Amino acid sequence: MPGVGERVLSWGELNRALLARQLLLERAGIGPERAVERVGGLQTQYAPSGYVGLWSRLRDFRREDLTDALTGRRIVQAWVMRCTIHMVSAADLAPLTEAVREPRRRWWLRAQKEAAGLDMPAVAAAVRGYLAEGPLKQAEIVARLVADGFPKVAFQGVQLWLDLVRVPPAGTWGSPRAHVYGLAEHWVPADGADRASGEELLAERYLRGFGPASAQDLARYAGWTVTEARAVLTRLDTRRFRDPAGGELVDLPRLPIPAADEPAPVRFLSTFDAVLLLGHATRAGILPAEHREKVFATRMPQSTPTFLVDGRVAGTWRFTDGRVVPAPFTELRPAVAREVAEEAERLTEFHRS
Repeated sequence: MPGVGERVLSWGELNRALLARQLLLERAGIGPERAVERVGGLQTQYAPSGYVGLWSRLRDFRREDLTDALTGRRIVQAWVMRCTIHMVSAADLAPLTEAVREPRRRWWLRAQKEAAGLDMPAVAAAVRGYLAEGPLKQAEIVARLVADGFPKVAFQGVQLWLDLVRVPPAGTWGSPRAHVYGLAEHWVPADGADRASGEELLAERYLRGFGPASAQDLARYAGWTVTEARAVLTRLDTRRFRDPAGGELVDLPRLPIPAADEPAPVRFLSTFDAVLLLGHATRAGILPAEHREKVFATRMPQSTPTFLVDGRVAGTWRFTDGRVVPAPFTELRPAVAREVAEEAERLTEFHRS
């Protein structure tokens, strides 16, 4: 039963809240730097997905807007939450990294049996030396590590002991392979972020981009334990809700929760868009269970680009022969099919521009 004064949110309201927070109900008239802060960072193992993600969220967005932000050091790509590549603002990089540093190290050491007994501070010191004169390609860093007697797996974890960034033009639309690394302190000098304030910023970014959410949702997003997530949430000014199943949800004050019947336009999402990931996607019904294997399958190293109809995944798409080609899961009503075709044409023009 909900506590006194706790509002129960419908599944439809939770769906629309997630879309609104992710700027997918209405494109926002803000710049890329502010946008990546608003949506809790963009997960970008495949760099062009950040461009499509912002195109679907911002008015009048051009590819060069993000490229300029990356080359101008206002947005950076680095391992942040969940040991996963994200585009975040330069100002957010140090505090968010500090917030997840220890949990990421614990996870990596558990997951990588080959790393048992490996002296990661020594690996970090070696890589710092390699990069002292400037960025290097990943292959060169790995070759130097091996030459110095470290196993190849050391490179996979060094970013948890030494803050690195992906250095453009690598990792941009024109050069999507993000394989050039530099020291974060050379690229975007940090200003002494501490763990507690970083944790609070991370939780606020998550709730602003994905809330209302549970402590479990926040833990999955950050890579924390649920106990760690709950401890951080107690330090914030929050409000409480319940979902229809009775689960407790937490949110920041005064953030929008649109009505369940708020119109949700067709939107195209790229590979590994965080809207489809983790607990918030299940709670909000973004990806119906019957279609999950069409988007995330064990035979694929990455998710399939999708499009939303009425706030839910209704099909996949690909860019082939110079066009965006949507593939609906079921036959669409004529009016909806037209809206999908029109948005696909706009995304085609974005690819060509």
